[in-house]
Amino acid sequence: MNATLLALALSLLSSVAYAAAAVAQERLASRSPGSGVLRMLSSGAWWGSVALNAAAALLHVVALKYGPLTVVQPLGALTLVAAVPLGARIAGRRVSATEWRGTAYTLAGLAAILVVASGSAPGRVLSTSEAVAVAAVTAALIGLLARPGARPGMRHASASGLASGVASALTQTVTVAATDRSGSLLSVQVIGVALLVAAFAAGGLLLSQTAYRDGLGAPLAVVTLANPLAAAVIGLSLLGEGLRGGAAGVLLALAGAGLAAWGVVLLTRTGPVPAEEEHPVAAVLALEPSLRDVKVPRPSEPGHLTAPL
Repeated sequence: MNATLLALALSLLSSVAYAAAAVAQERLASRSPGSGVLRMLSSGAWWGSVALNAAAALLHVVALKYGPLTVVQPLGALTLVAAVPLGARIAGRRVSATEWRGTAYTLAGLAAILVVASGSAPGRVLSTSEAVAVAAVTAALIGLLARPGARPGMRHASASGLASGVASALTQTVTVAATDRSGSLLSVQVIGVALLVAAFAAGGLLLSQTAYRDGLGAPLAVVTLANPLAAAVIGLSLLGEGLRGGAAGVLLALAGAGLAAWGVVLLTRTGPVPAEEEHPVAAVLALEPSLRDVKVPRPSEPGHLTAPL
């Protein structure tokens, strides 16, 4: 199989696993919004979401082995595409027309990006000094975003996406260095950068958990957009990755990014279930006690009044 196609397939599977983990995290956070880290660590359901994240991360790591950052990271938007129907099914509602449009825009935008960003397996990775510099700058930015203040959900989501994007760039460095037979698995580049990956991955996971406490939609959109943005900056500025097609390719990539971003925004606009779609039993149970005793015609006996069962 072509290396790029393999990277695409692995990224798709990774996105589905990440989406399932995100939905599970949101449900856990909404059930116990005031719970702390120790409470989460004692929850079996939380560890289940961690296992899903771990599986998704493993698939993502392998995808980074076969595809460049500018190809693999934008596909992270597929996480939201998969999370919307999963969340809707669990909530017992239908996917709205707005969400279907968001899915179409996101997929069309990603297709435009892949046309100009597709390339071979990564030929260059971060050096040890570059990895340390990127980690230091990222840690400072995360510290600013995670400080106490207003709108912690959006800021924590931005910090989570930033941490995940940088972790992917560092993961690619570890993966390529570890599988390169010319180097040692116990080299400073492999072990040192692997520790940085673990720190940013864990930090991103905890930040996303706190970001989802106020709902899944907007925070997940911010995470989804911040992740590939951080990775793209690293790939284009430090790894020598570029876009095909010259100026036209740049314009197409920008248009695709804008379309995908708008699709992501639409996918987060999940409104409440309309009243006409309520379950009839739930509607009856919601009636005032005085209204429950009203006599209504029995369908089988027109005109006959009887108390409802």
